[in-house]
Amino acid sequence: MTNAILSRNYIPLIFELRGMFVMRDADLAVLYGVETKRLKEQVRRNLKRFPADFMFELNKDEIECLRSQIATSKRGGTRYAPMAFTEQGVAMLSSVLDQKLNRVF
Repeated sequence: MTNAILSRNYIPLIFELRGMFVMRDADLAVLYGVETKRLKEQVRRNLKRFPADFMFELNKDEIECLRSQIATSKRGGTRYAPMAFTEQGVAMLSSVLDQKLNRVF
């Protein structure tokens, strides 16, 4: 797969928050083929592996900012604040989810 194809597919999923480029938990869940709930569950079980420069929860202002950027409805949504993952956090998430998936298979 070429870089052009990768860029075209994933660039819209990357946002700048707190001076870092991040991806939302819901988008990563789709990419990894898991439910957002399960992704968050694995992160919470492995919190020591996700320092602040790897992952953080969005505050109300950031949620509103993203909502306007991705045009999501105010109705529905999640109970918990979305998580944002930096590049290092995405790599760690891959490791955490891979371990979980290996135990299942």
